[in-house]
Amino acid sequence: MKEWLTAREIAAETLPDMPNTERGVQLVAERGAWDTHPTYARSRKGRGGGLEFHYRLLPTLAQIAYVQKHMTVGAEPVEPKTIIVDAPIIAGKAGEERDARLAIMAAFETFSRGLRLNKQACIAVFCDKYQMGSVKVDAWVKERIPTVGRRTLWRWLSVKACGKIEALAVDRSKARAGKGILETAYNGAVKAFILAWIATNPALAADAIRGYVEDEYGKELLDANGELKELPPLRTFQHFIKGLKASEKVVLTAITNPDKYRSTMKLRGTGSYQWITRANELWMIDASPGDAMLIDGRHSIYVCIDVATRWMTITVTKTPRASAVGLLMRKAILRSGICSTVKTDNGSDFVARDTQRLFTALDITAERSEAFTPEEKAFVERAIKTVQHSFFTQLPGYIGHNVSERKAIEERKSFAQRLGDVEIETFSASVTAEQLQQQLDDWLEYKYHHDQHGGLFGKTPAQAVAEKTDVIRRVDERALDVLLMPVAGKDGMRRMTAQGIKIDENYYICSSILPGTDVFVRLDPIDMGKVYVFDLKDGRFIDEAICPKLSNINRPAFVKAKKQEFNAMVADRTRGIKADVRALQKGPSGIERTIRLAKKKSAEREEQNANVIPMPRREEPHSTPQISAALDAISSADRPATFELTAAQMEMHARIERELGLQPLTAPEGATPIRKEETPQQRFQRWFDIDQRYRAGEPVDGELLIALGEYKAGVEWKVQMGMRETFGDQAPVLRT
Repeated sequence: MKEWLTAREIAAETLPDMPNTERGVQLVAERGAWDTHPTYARSRKGRGGGLEFHYRLLPTLAQIAYVQKHMTVGAEPVEPKTIIVDAPIIAGKAGEERDARLAIMAAFETFSRGLRLNKQACIAVFCDKYQMGSVKVDAWVKERIPTVGRRTLWRWLSVKACGKIEALAVDRSKARAGKGILETAYNGAVKAFILAWIATNPALAADAIRGYVEDEYGKELLDANGELKELPPLRTFQHFIKGLKASEKVVLTAITNPDKYRSTMKLRGTGSYQWITRANELWMIDASPGDAMLIDGRHSIYVCIDVATRWMTITVTKTPRASAVGLLMRKAILRSGICSTVKTDNGSDFVARDTQRLFTALDITAERSEAFTPEEKAFVERAIKTVQHSFFTQLPGYIGHNVSERKAIEERKSFAQRLGDVEIETFSASVTAEQLQQQLDDWLEYKYHHDQHGGLFGKTPAQAVAEKTDVIRRVDERALDVLLMPVAGKDGMRRMTAQGIKIDENYYICSSILPGTDVFVRLDPIDMGKVYVFDLKDGRFIDEAICPKLSNINRPAFVKAKKQEFNAMVADRTRGIKADVRALQKGPSGIERTIRLAKKKSAEREEQNANVIPMPRREEPHSTPQISAALDAISSADRPATFELTAAQMEMHARIERELGLQPLTAPEGATPIRKEETPQQRFQRWFDIDQRYRAGEPVDGELLIALGEYKAGVEWKVQMGMRETFGDQAPVLRT
């Protein structure tokens, strides 16, 4: 009898409870998840492929009809085996229990077929024969259910007749799960106490933990019903701790072994970079020690991978440093062009000033992953693992990926053979760093880039690169070499002095830079006597600077030539300035220009405020005893001596006063006055008298007061008033 059938063959059998078309059988198989069963579904061999199903996946009536249809008369009766009916898949012990019960019921139906007994008698006979082992069933069924009682079989048949086949799935261990004394004691406090000790030290024995519980809670525990129960025996603790370690495996691993949790259990977010589709859109770079010993010691590798194409670039370096990152970027850029973004971790070589300066100069966005989160740059981490496991394992001098592998490799030689050997001899190292770099390049070019990649859906990195049509941004190799040159000091900033640019106690001379200019300096890695000078603000190249001490040149002649160039440059730049200085010297002085501008602005302000007259402010004399004493001293000192004058003396005194203008001259009758307008002194005196009348409280016309305010705001009032305050009654205003 054929046991494995395709959907078309099942439809052709026209079995009860089964469709008669191939598509109908396929739909039944999909609903029943036949293809997920580990033992009763398999791939069809031969042309066309597809699936084949065991006839035991068919419904019960269909199975019986198929067996009866193909059973050969006279042949040995077909013994019942495991029968899986059209029921949902249940895994674990419960599923095995259900399948075993269904197998026993199928064996009973086969056994009772043809017997001239009622159902009760058939059940009695079958149960007796099953107890004696006369009913042939699979060994696992007998092991799962060694005996069957009459009432038990009646109950199973009733449940099956009601269509509640899933009720036959029973896992008694799960039915008791979570109800043990150690689970429920003190509302779970004992369980938490034990879990804390396991997290503290996973190597603790169950006996020790039982002692801790007894010390903390005593010999009796309070269960969920509030009853005191005796502390369980050691065996119970062993089973409970074993189950607790299994159920809380992830949590315990996160506490006791964070690295293992992060690498094997922590959620990764696979596919989070599927939006990266353009070549050179995102690169990831990282470094790792190579798992092989070289002739010149162990070296590290720097790996750069393009996320979109998985194209990889590798460089070898003795120790991780910023210059190695620069060499990796140079190699990758010359091969693939400039990328848009680079993602790194927070290693000192990636956050160094030289590395960040290189990214800035190339207009590359640098992104850093969070500390201790290698999953954020999973592509390069996986690339490094591929290199370590696929390439380094084939090298002579392989030292293993971990301590245990390294120990196993070392133990290939006896202790006596290893005694006194250095690592190079122990691991049989025979490759140099240059050879390793060449072998890595060849492995990438001829092997890795032509292997199918799961992340590229079966394509190779070479195919992925060839299919991309994105524009490749290229950089001139010479410019790239200049950007990779080391800088002077930590930040490359220097100041030009009269002696030159000082770098490590040496002075580099450049005739095209003026002293006091701040510049950015890069060192020539080949010629120690030459540096390249750039503008500190915009990065523009200025000139080269030469150190005569470190260069093989005639120092006096070089310095003399540079001085001549410098003097010529300064003379050329000062020639125009000197001409402007001479032109300025011929015109007004600086203070004259300042006063002229101030007068111009003052006239503009007066013109703008012509209709604004400030109101006069009230004034009063201020006096103290000291001020009064000072005035008395001045008055007594300046008071002339009094004496009587003769008539001739009085006449002479009057004539002198007239000559000095201290008294106004009276014009003779009939004389024509020469001056028709009043003088500034006379005008000031007139307004001064009006002001005194106003201060004394006498009535003064309002328009006259407005005119007084305008006059007092002018220069004439201030000058004449200053003279009056200085000279008192002897001021010229009184003698005009």
